[in-house]
Amino acid sequence: MMKRVYSVGQVNGYIKNMFAQDFLLKKIRISGEVSNCKYHSSGHIYFSLKDETGTIAAVMFAGNRRQGLKFRMREGDHVVVDGSVEVYERDGRYQLYAREIALDGAGALFLRYEALKKELAEMGMFAPEYKRPIPKYISRLGVVTAPTGAAVQDIRNISHRRNPYVQVILYPAQVQGDGAAESIVNGIHALERLGVDTIIVGRGGGSIEDLWAFNEEIVARAIFDCRIPVISAVGHETDTTIADYVADLRAPTPSAAAELAVYDYSRFRELTLTMKAALGIRMREHISRQRQKQEQMQARLALRNPETVLNNKKQYLADLEEKLQQKMERKIDRYRHKIEVLSERVDAGSPVKKLNQGFAFVTDKNGKRITGAGQAAIGDEVTLRMSDGALRASVTEVEINE
Repeated sequence: MMKRVYSVGQVNGYIKNMFAQDFLLKKIRISGEVSNCKYHSSGHIYFSLKDETGTIAAVMFAGNRRQGLKFRMREGDHVVVDGSVEVYERDGRYQLYAREIALDGAGALFLRYEALKKELAEMGMFAPEYKRPIPKYISRLGVVTAPTGAAVQDIRNISHRRNPYVQVILYPAQVQGDGAAESIVNGIHALERLGVDTIIVGRGGGSIEDLWAFNEEIVARAIFDCRIPVISAVGHETDTTIADYVADLRAPTPSAAAELAVYDYSRFRELTLTMKAALGIRMREHISRQRQKQEQMQARLALRNPETVLNNKKQYLADLEEKLQQKMERKIDRYRHKIEVLSERVDAGSPVKKLNQGFAFVTDKNGKRITGAGQAAIGDEVTLRMSDGALRASVTEVEINE
């Protein structure tokens, strides 16, 4: 009996019909990791889906992209593809024809995260001008986190180590799962009503699903509207949530949040003592300068005191009077000495003295002095004045010495 021979096309067509008749393959949803992703110039997208067990080729035609793809698909994305598995007759291979593609799990959450982040940023909730400064010195610290776990213990330990006088008030919130966002919001409101100085909102690290409560809009709005400064401390240093963007200050970890919120008392005490010593030195120097200035002012005031000025003037007048007296006495002494010298000279040439010594003062009859024998002639009448009187005589003889 002769066996029937089929062509390649017949076999591929048969297999295609088998796939087409399978209801499951007509509308199927497959999850996997994207690889070999290529965007064709025609608008089609060619890619493969893979997991740890195998790979399937896939294509999304340009006509399905507008409605079926809401993000830019990249290598390594975990996606869920809705479509059908059919045989491409020409190549004799089957592939997945995608109608809709969505990010799987964390990827979908990431899209929600990016969308909310963009919306809140456009509303200005991340703007730096709305950030309140964190008080430097606080007495009461509010904490919104789970009552158990490393986060609250780290905050308590570091707060006590830095300043044992700061009171830590915990609001035991649910930070993961259904109702977590509402619990965090209630904690913020409760601590705000209590009037603490600063609030830390946070938890330890985890996946995006674990941290999702801190990406909810109601939590972001509660932090933004809170009148008390809020420090976000969600996850590890690499984790970033919406709460981090809207908070007044972002701490990479809960431990770092405690460091930022609570001042170091020991350092503050050392700084205070240092400043006290420096202030003491400056005060003493200032007092010394002011005392010297006061003494100078007192000296100036003493010099300008009316009584002092009057006494100085009196003293000055007394000194002038003494100097004048001394000058007058010296001048009188000089004139007295001069008078004595002149007196001696006058006395030496005094006619009276000469008359007392036996000389006479001779005048003619007209009273004119006769100083020589040649001024008189025989018969002239002359008068001879002496110390005790006068004699009138007549010249009887004239004798002239040669």
